[in-house]
Amino acid sequence: MVLKIAGAAYTAFFPTQYAVHVVIGLVTVLVLRAFSQGRKTNRERDLHGRKILVTVCCRSISLNRRAQLNKWNQGGFTPIGLTILQSLAERGAHIIALSPHPIDSPEVTIIVSLLRETYSNKEIYAEQCDLSSPSSIRSFCTRFLTGSDQRIDAIIFAHEYNHIGSSGLVARTQTLEDAASKREAASLATFLITTLLLPALLVAPTERDIRVITLVNPFYAAAVGPSFTIPFPSRTSDALSKSIFVLEGNRSLRTTILTRHLQRILDALPAAQVPKTDEGSSVVPVVNSKTQRSNIVVVSVSPGISRADTIAPLLNADWTSPSGYARAGIVLYFLLQPLLRIFTKSPTASIQTVLHALFLPTPFKVFSKAAPKATQASTNDGVPIDASISEMPEEVLKPGALYADCAVVRLTVPTPSDTPASEKKPQKGKGKEGLEEVLEIPDDGEYGGEAMGRLVWEAYEDALKTWELANPPKEEKETAPDIDQDHKPDSNIPR
Repeated sequence: MVLKIAGAAYTAFFPTQYAVHVVIGLVTVLVLRAFSQGRKTNRERDLHGRKILVTVCCRSISLNRRAQLNKWNQGGFTPIGLTILQSLAERGAHIIALSPHPIDSPEVTIIVSLLRETYSNKEIYAEQCDLSSPSSIRSFCTRFLTGSDQRIDAIIFAHEYNHIGSSGLVARTQTLEDAASKREAASLATFLITTLLLPALLVAPTERDIRVITLVNPFYAAAVGPSFTIPFPSRTSDALSKSIFVLEGNRSLRTTILTRHLQRILDALPAAQVPKTDEGSSVVPVVNSKTQRSNIVVVSVSPGISRADTIAPLLNADWTSPSGYARAGIVLYFLLQPLLRIFTKSPTASIQTVLHALFLPTPFKVFSKAAPKATQASTNDGVPIDASISEMPEEVLKPGALYADCAVVRLTVPTPSDTPASEKKPQKGKGKEGLEEVLEIPDDGEYGGEAMGRLVWEAYEDALKTWELANPPKEEKETAPDIDQDHKPDSNIPR
């Protein structure tokens, strides 16, 4: 009986004369969806013994909801943040997730416990750090830098990816000023954490492969050109009159330029680092300075347009958002689901480029591994082996670049015309002995060149001072101990 009903329904809705059209339509939809999901990384990496710091944007939730592993979107973190944590936990990474919630709150303890049990990984911890508060950020960084274990193998800034602000199609539940303030706080939190933790990264062993990955929203292309403004919105009068895509694009492009300039500073530091050689070998591998000089690599990653992290906030349909939601936006979001399922990315597809940037070998690491092979092939006459004759894989991570769909994005950012070469000022920095030095940073011309990078860096410094003055430290209250407090580093892990 059931088969007869199914056969009758098939004959009624799918006449045989339209079978070819139906098949072509289904294949077209599948191809469009596969194309929209983007490339998947073809790399893999064992992350056991690697300590990774992850900043994930958190949301307020109702504690009466079920907290089960198959319902991650009801947890305290954003979908892409939770997906990143899952991928890292699955590969055995030592994870420290930053959360604004108290460590003993259900939003944090439930997720940490589920991750530990699901992936049999006990090296998953959480630390309280409110990314909207500069004093909270400084407090966390101080605790970390004064702790017994200061090892960091990677930092993933995932909090900047979440879309901020809604379009004019639906009612807004937050003012334009509040949205601009959140964008500015998210960017400055990345800058503050980076500068505070940079000393710990610089004193790490030179053979350690350290990566700093910053996630940016996919609207950076909307800001390339005259619409890009170097100062933060709080420093300009006409910032709020711009389109939501231009505002988000400015935030994304500004972070990308900052990331590229930070890599220039790292590469300009004195005493260029080279991989270690085998004991007793007279051959010294030489890393081409045009490829990489520092063992610290910073890159920007654009995960693409995600349903949950981009479209839902854009339509003000995120019912877990603490700033509220619009019912019309939720209705529109569900009506558009068939199209969104085809043309936008899932959280799993969104993190592919993040994993690609984390898994790709760096030029520094490639030459350190190629040194033994080069030693065997040499004549032992003490002549340094140039990078050109070392074995090189098909693809290596490009320091300071912007990645999207597992590939480097070529962006042409105009060089500031109001900054002549005669007015270029050398950047100040600190050497390994703590003495202030003047760094001569070469102009590579990428993303606006050194002049654009320096102006953006100075804009961050200026906005950071104002942000800290507007958010003075609050009186400290007694808080619950961190989940990570009793953790002792494994002595078997190489430091």
